[in-house]
Amino acid sequence: MTLFDLVIRSMRKNIKHYYLYFFALIFSVVLYFVFATLQYDSAVIEQASNSMKMDSAFKVAGILVLFIAGIYVIYANSIFLRRRSREIGLYQLIGLTKGAVARLFIIENTLLGAGALIIGIGMGMLLSRVFLLVLMKLVGFEGIVELSFSMAAVLQTALVFIVIIALTSIQMVFKVYRSTLLGLFNADKEGEHPKKPKSGLSALLALLGIGLIVFGYWLSAHMLNELLFFNMLGVLFSTILGTYLLFRVTISWLFYQVRKSKQGHLGLSNSLSLASLMHRLKGNANSLTIITVLSAMTLAMLAGAYSLYYSTEKETRYMMPFDFAFEEETDASSSADELSAVDFEAELKENGIDYTTETIELLGVEGTYEKDIFPAFIGKREVIYNTFFVNAQQLQTAGLQVETPKDGSVIFHDVSIGTMAKDIKIPFEMYITSGETESVFTAVKYGEGNVVNASWGSQLVVNNADFEKYKKTMKPENEVRNIQVINIIDKEQLATASAIRNPNQDAVPKYGSDYYWSYVESMQSNGLLIFIAGFLGLVFLVSTGSILYFKQMTEAEQEKKSYATLRQLGFTVKDIMRGIIRKQAFVFGLPLLIGLLHSIFAIKAASFLFRSDITVPTTIAMGLYALIYLVFAFLTVGYYRKTVKAAL
Repeated sequence: MTLFDLVIRSMRKNIKHYYLYFFALIFSVVLYFVFATLQYDSAVIEQASNSMKMDSAFKVAGILVLFIAGIYVIYANSIFLRRRSREIGLYQLIGLTKGAVARLFIIENTLLGAGALIIGIGMGMLLSRVFLLVLMKLVGFEGIVELSFSMAAVLQTALVFIVIIALTSIQMVFKVYRSTLLGLFNADKEGEHPKKPKSGLSALLALLGIGLIVFGYWLSAHMLNELLFFNMLGVLFSTILGTYLLFRVTISWLFYQVRKSKQGHLGLSNSLSLASLMHRLKGNANSLTIITVLSAMTLAMLAGAYSLYYSTEKETRYMMPFDFAFEEETDASSSADELSAVDFEAELKENGIDYTTETIELLGVEGTYEKDIFPAFIGKREVIYNTFFVNAQQLQTAGLQVETPKDGSVIFHDVSIGTMAKDIKIPFEMYITSGETESVFTAVKYGEGNVVNASWGSQLVVNNADFEKYKKTMKPENEVRNIQVINIIDKEQLATASAIRNPNQDAVPKYGSDYYWSYVESMQSNGLLIFIAGFLGLVFLVSTGSILYFKQMTEAEQEKKSYATLRQLGFTVKDIMRGIIRKQAFVFGLPLLIGLLHSIFAIKAASFLFRSDITVPTTIAMGLYALIYLVFAFLTVGYYRKTVKAAL
């Protein structure tokens, strides 16, 4: 029998173990090839309004896909090598040299990798257009885009996965040459003999693990200050170390206490779940920690991306309460590419677009804020600058629903502060020095969003009496700006109106973007972000789910003799599966649960990026992730059921 015959025979024998690994490898190749294709495709770059942004995004996404896929393949390969340690030893016992065994595994690995590469690129070619259509839908592009074949994408994909296959081959060579026969035959027993924990030290470390996680959660809610970078490092360090101690010490200590309380009489279900976990928890602590932390990061990324996309319209409207805004006194200096308010209205009438228009006065305000009002992360903000009084009555006439404050009171509006406004100490005093005499106003509320489009600083909404009084007494050098605001009655005509206002859609209008222009820009950025985050999340999900599945497959094979003994003693498949399901609920459920908790606090820490409620999109993203993740748990339970049934 030739070496190649041995390779074919070995692959046939191990096909039931390879299929999910093979699928995940193909999946990684497909997604990397798709990103590479979109990165190089001229049609995508031409059609995208921000081609450089899109090109850079796909390059970064491709690197991340490569990183995740590379780590996954190398890690999964180490699991397979450990599982096949006895096979490596048997090959050497029958007379094969270490060099021959290494060549056998290299050939097998090369065939498997080449097959995945060919199939993955082929499927990527077929699916690239589907992914492109999804991307165009997400960014809000309407039109026909033809996807061209890219040889550069094929070569790039082939090159990076050849490197990955080469690394796994080197990994195999090290395994063969650096292992002794005794070590090969005992490899599956490593980490399965837990020592009795030292009660005092274990209890201390167990509590420390939980304490570090709780501290990380607390710090994540209080990190928005001048030490933000160090706080972020502190959150990462405490949660990662706490998670490791949780799996490495805390759970083992708790299991030991349970076993001690039962005086060793665990029963069948606990013997198949609790005892099995105790024996293998030391060996699984690293992988469970990595999977939990990366799951949390992936969940936070997915939830954040979907939340941004989900709230695009609302967030844009917070910044741009009116569809269009012009500064009347500077219309004469408008560029040739941008219409004045008068010309814009004429164009709207010519195109049959109905609209409403009003003029809003902004009165420049100077002075100082009460001390220690704004959180340190926002800045001291002691001096009032780039801030304007706005008449509540004028805003209401223009169609904006705003509250009219009492005399001497203002409602503070500044969308740039966002959700950090909750940390502002309201009410607070404002000392206005830009009038003939100093006056004091009280900010009684932080208003949602802007009341004038984002180009015109912070806004202080006052009642008509206070507005007129200040207008009469304000110093001549202070700004008075007249802003003409226009709202389109039929919102279906916004796109046409925006194109009229700014014919050169690639340039930012002189007096700030209009609502629709900003909305389209945000949709493109957030759509691209969720496209990349979604597929990176899928790559990671398939990779981590597969790793857990492989590890459980290995454990099922190792415990097959125990299942056979239990069946011979009269226990049914149902009896045995009850304990196994408990075990899988822990192996898959606990990393998912802790990962969800980590991600929830991560999203809460990043909530200052969002001005709208993100509960719904966050829940949807996490729910979908958990649903797909649990599919691997059901596959694992199914594999165990087959193993138990075949034990006799």
